Amino acid sequence: MSDDSDFDTPSVADLVSRADRDLASGDVDGALRCLAKATQGRPDDPSIFLKLAGLQRARGGLTEALATVHQALALAPRDFTALLMRASLLQRLGQAGAGEAWVHALAQRPVGEMPAYLHGVVAEAEAQAGAWERQRDGRLAAAVAATVSQADADEAKRIDRLRTNLTRRTRHYHSEPTRFHFPGLRELEFHPRRCFNWLERLEAATGEITDELTALLAAERAELVPYVQYDDHVPMEQWRPLNRNPDWTAIHLLRNGAEVAANTKQCPKTMSVLRTIDQPRIPGASPNAMFSLLAPHTAIPPHVGINNARLVCHLPLIVPEGCWFRVGAETRHWQRGEAFVFDDTIEHEALNPTDKLRVVLIIDVWHPDLSSIEQKAVAELIGADIAAGAL
Repeated sequence: MSDDSDFDTPSVADLVSRADRDLASGDVDGALRCLAKATQGRPDDPSIFLKLAGLQRARGGLTEALATVHQALALAPRDFTALLMRASLLQRLGQAGAGEAWVHALAQRPVGEMPAYLHGVVAEAEAQAGAWERQRDGRLAAAVAATVSQADADEAKRIDRLRTNLTRRTRHYHSEPTRFHFPGLRELEFHPRRCFNWLERLEAATGEITDELTALLAAERAELVPYVQYDDHVPMEQWRPLNRNPDWTAIHLLRNGAEVAANTKQCPKTMSVLRTIDQPRIPGASPNAMFSLLAPHTAIPPHVGINNARLVCHLPLIVPEGCWFRVGAETRHWQRGEAFVFDDTIEHEALNPTDKLRVVLIIDVWHPDLSSIEQKAVAELIGADIAAGAL
């Protein structure tokens, strides 16, 4: 058994080793004294505090163990094991902050396989955090229910997003264009339909547009090109698996402001509808319109577009059930004939998990916040760069 007479000038390593020996022999008090002294010798080592807290917890000193864990977290605030121990102690002490503590702990879960001894406590963390989040979400929904009942659809959607952001089921995403950022524009993942009075007209032509696409594919006269085409030296790692890959291809109708005659002559009704839409007109850049073909079991990785002054419209034409599209925190399943407009400078991704081809008509449109003068300025600036060979 250890006593204070043993402590002449032992090193911290000696103290920790002695604590292990005392614990193995059943002398928990001696182990506690050794670890307490070790924390004095190494007050900057969170692992010693954690070891001491574990012994204190085993002896039933939950409050004392919690204080020691807090000392460890003061040194390493994101330590996963320490956060798990803190949440567990709060849970056993019946304190109100236990649920949120489990959530904070899981936020620091390391990537990859965890040690086997953590499996049980992580499972407990997931169960407790989930229960707390559901309880909180219900409480917040009840708190705002009366106000939501008085809101219009757009207001209700924004209020709901505030609530899910608060409960961390979603988060705020920003517009992050890779080249052109026009300041002061609204950052919306999907824009309200009321901003685009041509959407219903486009949707009404779904059948005719699909028929022309089908005929074009059957005749094998379409100029079909990979959607992603970069030189190998360009640092576009996110696109590497899909670069020049036939799993994601496009049949261009309008490309960088010019018609692709081989395709447009096969799609007169589609082109007639497109001419009624006020797309950006920038020589060498826009308008753009294409059929986007995503092969079975193909994923488009998270990415952002180049210019927040223009938005992107999808008109789903051939969509097997289960194909989805995420922009920021909102995921939608494409539905044939249901168009939507989104900001592609906000992180987005897509997946075709089916055994069939997915085809969407894609066009570019102006951001509705831009005035006609601002549209003109954007076109002039981008056009000037293109003319100078800067793009």
